[in-house]
Amino acid sequence: MLNYIWAGLILLSFIASVFTGRTGQTAAAVFDGAKGAVQMCITLLGIMSLWTGLMKIGEKSGMTEKFAKLLSPVTRIIFPKLKTGSAAMNAIVMNMVANMFGLSNAATPLGLAAMRELEKINPRPGIASDEMCMFTVINTASIQIIPSTVIALRLANNSANPTGILLPVWIASLCSLTVGVVSANIMQRRQH
Repeated sequence: MLNYIWAGLILLSFIASVFTGRTGQTAAAVFDGAKGAVQMCITLLGIMSLWTGLMKIGEKSGMTEKFAKLLSPVTRIIFPKLKTGSAAMNAIVMNMVANMFGLSNAATPLGLAAMRELEKINPRPGIASDEMCMFTVINTASIQIIPSTVIALRLANNSANPTGILLPVWIASLCSLTVGVVSANIMQRRQH
C-alpha cells in the first residue's frame, strides 16, 4: 500500500511541475536529492561499519559475557524465566548493547536471532510468549546512550552541535522504556 502512496505522490508532483512549467526545476531537484541520498548513505555506511566491527570484536573478545554480567541484575528482573548465559539471553543482551549505542541496523540481526532463540524455548510455538513480547518492547523503546545514527545524520547535515541531542534522547528513551516495560508487566499479570 505504501508503494502506491509514494508512486501517487511522485506522479502528482510530476504532473504539477508540468502544469506549472517547472519541469526543469523538478529534474534538478531529483538529481540533487539523489546526490544527497548517496552522500548520506556513504556517511552512514562508515559509521555503521565502525560500530558493527566493534560489536563483532566485542563478541569475539568475550565482551558479550561481560555486558551480560553487567546487565544481569536488570535482565533477571525483566526476563525471570530465562537463564543467564543462555543463547536467548546472550542475543537479547547483544541487541540491548547495540541499541544503547544507537546502532539500530546492527541491532536488527541480533534482535531476529533473539526472537529465534526465544521461539525455540517457547511453550506455545507460533504464539508470542511473555518474553517475546517484553523483548519487543525493550527492542523498540531502548535506552540510547550514544545515538550514533542520529549524530551521524546531524554531522552530515552540518549541525553546529551534533551531540546537543544527548540529554533529550536519554530522557525520552528512559521514559518510553519505563512506560513500555511497566505496561508489558501489567498485561502479563492480567493474562495469568
